[in-house]
Amino acid sequence: MEGSEAIAESMITAGCRFFAGYPMTPFTEVLEHMARRLPEVGGVCMNAESELEAIGMAWGAAATGTPAATGSTGQGLSLMQESLAEITFARLPLVVLNMARAQGDYFQATRGGGHGDYRHVVLAPMDIAEATRLIGLAFDLTFRWRNPVLVFGDYYLAHTAQAIDVGTDASDDRDTSWALDGRSGGSGNAKLISPLGEHKKKSQAGYNLSDHYRATAEATARMVDGIEPLVETGFTDDADVVVVAFGTPAKYVRAAVRALRADGIAAGYVRPITLFPFPSAAVAAACEGARAVAVYENNQGQMIDDVRLAVLGRAPVHFIGGLSLDRSGFGIAPDLDVEVLRARIEEVASR
Repeated sequence: MEGSEAIAESMITAGCRFFAGYPMTPFTEVLEHMARRLPEVGGVCMNAESELEAIGMAWGAAATGTPAATGSTGQGLSLMQESLAEITFARLPLVVLNMARAQGDYFQATRGGGHGDYRHVVLAPMDIAEATRLIGLAFDLTFRWRNPVLVFGDYYLAHTAQAIDVGTDASDDRDTSWALDGRSGGSGNAKLISPLGEHKKKSQAGYNLSDHYRATAEATARMVDGIEPLVETGFTDDADVVVVAFGTPAKYVRAAVRALRADGIAAGYVRPITLFPFPSAAVAAACEGARAVAVYENNQGQMIDDVRLAVLGRAPVHFIGGLSLDRSGFGIAPDLDVEVLRARIEEVASR
């Protein structure tokens, strides 16, 4: 399957029954596949007027307990940031796709551009097969913690093809007791979902908003402690130089490291799969004996901050990435080549 179709199929298999979006390459094809497939399984797909409307529709669907998702490229997600922050404060489950153009959205994905003190879980697959597995995990995590989960893809993920397994069926134990499904209406105990909390104002007494923000912060802390970061490492036991990369480029970095190993150069690699919570302990352990650490990203250097925090001065950290784009700016990287990456890793190793 093409990646866009595989992602759509895996979302449906994971139980997604509402999807909203606005066309923007390389996200467009996911929206097209969801528009075709969701009605066939009793779901709804909305081609919204803009990303602002798309996130609003997804917010409404999520509040009913319906497994919902939305997405865009980074540009479209910029328009969604206010709502994504408030959805987090309202403690709603929502899966968000960023079919990014290159990797310049790392800060947006892991730090967010909304207001207040919130975090999203971020998963970064390196290929279509892994994406289909992580989509299922994203829906499980978003319902378990009632917190948005973002899946960080790219043009390659959307437009290449691979033989895949679309994943396992949705979990049957997702708690939706909090959802606005109409059953509590008129009971005197009607539910409230709001970024300002679940407290109802009675007799004009109001409530203490700081209680809600503290409760949200505590929920975030429990989520961070409860999620084991996913990471792949290779050849780090005796590596002189360890290379850290995520997403599609990490697959090329892995191939470059294997080629260097075949020629007797002691290189290793670390691939963070969970970008938040970041696998800091695993990165630190992998770089413990290294003389140097190299970071490849298709941007001007963003994840490198998290790598430096993880390494904490154990070894010098060098940036070997850089912005690499085709004329369209869609994220096809001319520098994403095993020989190019190998040369950059060798240069760090020779210092």
